[in-house]
Amino acid sequence: MTELGFPLSGSTLLTGPSNVGKTRLTAAALDAWLDREGTDGVVVLDFAPELERDGTVLGGHLDRFTEIPNQVWVGRMDARAPRAESDTPAQARDLAQENWRRARTLLEAVPNAPRAVFVNDVTIPFQHGRASPDDLLEYCDAAACFVCNAFDSDELGVDDPVSRAERDALARVRAWADRTVELS
Repeated sequence: MTELGFPLSGSTLLTGPSNVGKTRLTAAALDAWLDREGTDGVVVLDFAPELERDGTVLGGHLDRFTEIPNQVWVGRMDARAPRAESDTPAQARDLAQENWRRARTLLEAVPNAPRAVFVNDVTIPFQHGRASPDDLLEYCDAAACFVCNAFDSDELGVDDPVSRAERDALARVRAWADRTVELS
């Protein structure tokens, strides 16, 4: 066990509503891994959108909380926040589909045989009904350490297609992960 409250081995999913520290804790886990193991074989995927809503920043990239060394492979997409940025369910689905397209490009480029994988906002690419986290989870199976975070709240909706797809993706990641740490 580490001072993080979970081990840096196996797979850990950090969940909770907006602004409870999921990204900050993921960055702390990345820092702890880098301090202990170095940069070799470290992969960071940053799927988080970043936007301001009612004076509060929603989402945010890992590098807001840590400096990621150049030796770490980083894949970051210019993500959108489908529910927060849309006026209609159709617009939200279109943004979710665009996130999936962008994420697929990143997932096709990841290096083989990662030792540690850190994913910020793991469900964002899978908010589209045809998208699934299974390929990402299969990729991470071989890593000694996998830490990811995901939004888990009904504050942005529950019955729309984007929310349903996100809940399905979260359930798959939760079932796959060795442990889930719920933040509130």
